[in-house]
Amino acid sequence: MRLLSVNLGRARAVPYTDNPEGVTGIDKQPVDGPVRVSAPGPKGVGGSGLAGDAVCKLEHHGGDDQAVYAMAREDMDAWERELGRPLAHGAFGENLTTEGLDVSGARIGERWRVGPEVLLEVTCGRIPCRTFQGHLGEKQWVKRFTRRGAPGAYLRVIEPGEIRAGDPVEIAHRPEHDVTVALQFRAVTTERTLLPRLLAAGEALHPESLRLAREYAENQGT
Repeated sequence: MRLLSVNLGRARAVPYTDNPEGVTGIDKQPVDGPVRVSAPGPKGVGGSGLAGDAVCKLEHHGGDDQAVYAMAREDMDAWERELGRPLAHGAFGENLTTEGLDVSGARIGERWRVGPEVLLEVTCGRIPCRTFQGHLGEKQWVKRFTRRGAPGAYLRVIEPGEIRAGDPVEIAHRPEHDVTVALQFRAVTTERTLLPRLLAAGEALHPESLRLAREYAENQGT
């Protein structure tokens, strides 16, 4: 298991973003050399956990619980075959393109040691948006991505440090529960009846998903 690439984006104006300011950092490109990773601060204030990476709509993106976004190269390869076009590392707006790691099958609260210094913790899956659809240029992309159910994972930074392409990734901790990124994604998008199952992940879960799960369980009397 390793990083194939570390990808950073710069803010640029595009016609398809839903950001009122008209800019997005979704077009991420692989970089050479080390990149500093640290907790960026609360959502709405903090941006990306990677130094030099632009997050342009802080209301929905970035912050401590979405500091880093990882996508499995294997899932991107499957999309390449379906779309009939190449997808470069970073094409999904991911910070980390991984190899040999079941990213969407990771458990909420699972911790990854990346290189010798950085420790990351899985919090939730990525929810597709109109900007993502415009960036890929594929019709009905949001629905198609959601239907596939392999969204990649957001992670929080537990221990900061530097990472670079080629670094090994080690699963340092795997929780006992069975709440995976894929399950969390289905629960908050297409199968709300799954929400109570997310409670097993506890505080490791992204706070917004945890709130949804608690509210649903209370309303259902479970």
